[in-house]
Amino acid sequence: MSERPLTYRRLTRAALGTAVVFAVSGVILGTWVSRLPATRDRLHASPAELGLALLAPGVGSLVSMPLTGWVCRRFGSRTAVALTALPCCVVVFLLAIMPSLATLAAALFVWGLCFGAWDVSMNVQGSAVEQRAGRAWMPRYHACWSVGGIVGAALGGLAARAGVPVPVHFGLTGAFVGAFVLGALRLYIPDREAEPPEKTSKRGAWSAVLNRRLAAIGLITLCTMMIEGAAADWLALYLVDERHTGPSVGAAGYAVFAGAMAAGRFAGTPITERLGRDRTVRAGGIVIVGGVLLTVLGPGTPLAFLGVVGWALGVCLIFPSAISAAGETPDRPMDAIAAVSSIGYAALLIGPPLIGVLAEHTGLGRALLVLLVLGAAIGVLAPVVRSPR
Repeated sequence: MSERPLTYRRLTRAALGTAVVFAVSGVILGTWVSRLPATRDRLHASPAELGLALLAPGVGSLVSMPLTGWVCRRFGSRTAVALTALPCCVVVFLLAIMPSLATLAAALFVWGLCFGAWDVSMNVQGSAVEQRAGRAWMPRYHACWSVGGIVGAALGGLAARAGVPVPVHFGLTGAFVGAFVLGALRLYIPDREAEPPEKTSKRGAWSAVLNRRLAAIGLITLCTMMIEGAAADWLALYLVDERHTGPSVGAAGYAVFAGAMAAGRFAGTPITERLGRDRTVRAGGIVIVGGVLLTVLGPGTPLAFLGVVGWALGVCLIFPSAISAAGETPDRPMDAIAAVSSIGYAALLIGPPLIGVLAEHTGLGRALLVLLVLGAAIGVLAPVVRSPR
């Protein structure tokens, strides 16, 4: 028997392990978001107070993510995932028992530190596996993350309806996720980079982004995260306030968005391999523009929902494509992934206040039209993600 089939089998097992880690990352995030109303009520927090506390995980992620490339390079992504995912499972339980907004914000900061670094680490493994296999598997990993988020949110809704206490819910979820992470890590492939110590000491993690190509890829991730985040933050509110639908229809709008995102990502591997990453990203930018226009300006709720589907399908493959492109950087690919991910996560701090301020002056519908500029920018920058293969 030749070695190639065995090698490919090993890579498919590693791809399965990577997909599981992506999925449970989505589960734990969906779990937290699903019980936000209960957390707000327990702490008697106003919307403004809760909003300030929710900035903490974004700040924590931006602190840890640029450093994660060095951790992966030095110890490998398997170790990096273990060092970040498992503490994240513990901290999510602490979120359920924090006695005040100040302590909740502190716990959220630590959770953001862990979660952001976990995100970079699993993407580093995903990039290593897909490059060695010669396949565009990154969209499928991100599809598993999307499905995990939907499952986590759905189970959270059921737990809330059944009256399950939040500490019990979060504790069981953390234990479940931790067990799956430990099992999946056994399937990972080694990816630690051999680099002379003197070279490591002279160059920082952000040195990987100091070129035009990676800066442009980082800008793509920033635009993409703002477009995705706008749907999570504002879509339900837009449908209720501007389209005058009921709360259930508003919630259904984001559910449709999330479902379309997951479906598009599962279909993303053959699409990306057929079109190439650059044309896939360019097409995504065009579809985003059409989808947002239809969502905001289309007559009637059904056309608005059709626009939501286009919005999701347009954006779904762009972030995975950008991560794959960064991972093909000849010099320090792990730092490149960490750098462009960090730039993308800056959208968590930029997007909500930007659209919020615009909405205050122009209305939410018109404020969402800023996404057209971001979609167009993605289309213009698409050539930088072209694969050298």
